Amino acid sequence: MNDSQWRDLLRVIDGEPVDPMPVGLIIDSPWLPQWAGSSILDYFHDPDIWLRANLQAVQRFERITFLPGFWSEYGMCTEPSAFGGKCIWSENDFPAVEKMLHEYSDIDRLTKPDCRTHGLLPFVLKRLLTARRAIEQAGHQIRFAVARGPLNIASYLLGPTEVLIGLKTEPEKIHQLLTVITEFLVDWIGLQAKTVESIDGIFLLDDLIGFMGGEDFDQFAAPYLKAVFDSQDVSVRFLHNDANGVITAQRLSAMGVNLFNFSFNHSIAEMRELAGDSVVLLGNIPPRDVLAVGTPEEVRGSVVESMQGIADRRRIIISCGGGAPPGAPTENLLAMCEGADLIGAGDRGCLCDPTDKSSPT
Repeated sequence: MNDSQWRDLLRVIDGEPVDPMPVGLIIDSPWLPQWAGSSILDYFHDPDIWLRANLQAVQRFERITFLPGFWSEYGMCTEPSAFGGKCIWSENDFPAVEKMLHEYSDIDRLTKPDCRTHGLLPFVLKRLLTARRAIEQAGHQIRFAVARGPLNIASYLLGPTEVLIGLKTEPEKIHQLLTVITEFLVDWIGLQAKTVESIDGIFLLDDLIGFMGGEDFDQFAAPYLKAVFDSQDVSVRFLHNDANGVITAQRLSAMGVNLFNFSFNHSIAEMRELAGDSVVLLGNIPPRDVLAVGTPEEVRGSVVESMQGIADRRRIIISCGGGAPPGAPTENLLAMCEGADLIGAGDRGCLCDPTDKSSPT
């Protein structure tokens, strides 16, 4: 993220009107390797391919603020690997991790990992430090400490069904599990912030919270998410949950969240009513059915439609309801910019070139 994009993001969070309408997009391994012409495994293992792909994206789409920007990650294996989860790699499939807790009693043997030395975490930081000079020479900065959220990590260690059942049958064990994970996350977020002083944001991703009712959310999700967000004094506290977001949206301010990416199944108007006026909403066109496989015309129309009935455009960033989906083509990302400009910029044109249909692939 360059300085201009960062300043605009902070302006949006502060409730200032930004014209043209801001556009943002979460990009990581589901979309970026294929778009840039590499295999998923090469993207993970080769730091030069990783850097080149990220630079290619920020240079091609200057109009889009990519979040978190230069995301150093190993898919869903990143944090579970520190606990000893077995990671499974394929050339062009997303990495997977086998659960390691097979009974609730296994939680008793779980200890907090050392984020400086365990699993893939040292490689995450090493990649950032190695690439940092090139990132900054390109005019960008590393802005976010990033991690999966407590319930998300718990679902990989114990299993999603087992976690949700355990909320009712083994609540003490689930609290024990979430406490260890949260203490680890506080350390991990803190290490990232300490290592890279340009970090001024926290980005947590947790979809399992979308499967919880309000009472369970208040007991098993909100306190742990809040503890992580409160662990650093940062300007941006960004939460992604593209499962059901009704319960989450109602509790964002209480958890300290000021930027929220949510499912396309919820309209921006609905989320604004639930979340209130203090939270920036990042959305909300369908990622797969529109951004990935729709026509540019459909993308533009979906963007415009998503803002219908929204009189106050402050604290809204045009995006899709989730991260950039696999296969989303260059022309559709450009069309998302064009749709945003139809809403927010009057006679001003998109900084993207709508006549350029080229793609690196």
